[in-house]
Amino acid sequence: MTQTDPRTAPANGRSGQQSSAPTFSIGARRIAQVNGSKLVRVGARLSLGQYIKELWQFRHFLFYDSRSRVSSQNNLDSMGRVWMLVNPALQALVYLTIFGIILETSRGVVNFIGYIIIGVFTFRFITGAVTGGADSIARNQRVVQSFNFPRAALPISATIRELFASVPVFFMMAVLVYFLGDYEIGGLEEGVQPIHLTWHWLLFFPAIFLALLVMTGLGLMLARMVNAHNDIKHLVQIGTRIWFYASAVIFGVDRFSNLGHDWIITVMHLNPAFCVLDIIRSAWLYAEFPDPYRWVVLSAWAVGAMVIGFIVFWLGEESYGKER
Repeated sequence: MTQTDPRTAPANGRSGQQSSAPTFSIGARRIAQVNGSKLVRVGARLSLGQYIKELWQFRHFLFYDSRSRVSSQNNLDSMGRVWMLVNPALQALVYLTIFGIILETSRGVVNFIGYIIIGVFTFRFITGAVTGGADSIARNQRVVQSFNFPRAALPISATIRELFASVPVFFMMAVLVYFLGDYEIGGLEEGVQPIHLTWHWLLFFPAIFLALLVMTGLGLMLARMVNAHNDIKHLVQIGTRIWFYASAVIFGVDRFSNLGHDWIITVMHLNPAFCVLDIIRSAWLYAEFPDPYRWVVLSAWAVGAMVIGFIVFWLGEESYGKER
């Protein structure tokens, strides 16, 4: 097999035309003409605009990869995807028993059963989206090393996958809140307010959309950190547990005002997870339009997390997939 000089070899069997690509041949027979001008090194970082353009071209992959992974989740369990519904329900029951009844954190909270159902079910989605995105690069090293594609597709796909997996969970949450959210168990609550289906329930969708943007941005930032230092994933798990208790998932935030800790309330009001929970609770449990301040804080987090997270992840594009 020989390589013919492209400056002297005739192209397409006619003299006078030259080709810029080298031609490989065996004897007098030409086999193939190779043009490597468009080859890109695996993992090379593109310009930000080109990177976003290529990521948009992978939108179908993001959708089908997320859906297929959700379909195969828990296939080895005899109850299959039923566990996706049973797990949060059992967690809500445990927290209701321990914190609501035994520790009496229900004091001062109207419709506490619905309050805790919304908190546990929604925060489960938040936790899954963040941890899934954070571990997406480190968990798919073989894919990252073998194929050339925008690496941001992996943490974004992990977040979307968690959203798809949470759809039946959110449906079950709505059913439980509607039928049990205003149920009073032997003086468990300070009071109850009847729950009715109103247009306020539709506010759930923009709230979850903004939450999804926040989780995607955080997942992108954490994915780069975990890829650089794998031990950080353990800190992420601890951080999400602290975040759980700092988001008023299982108790009312007003209880801190009675203790004189107003700074804690201020911090919680700036917490995006608390804003999501408060918006859904106001709309579903009390048929009220949520405090506009919650929308402002949540929207600011959504835009800021997405912009900063995406740029931080893009700057580390060439570091993903390297042997450690």
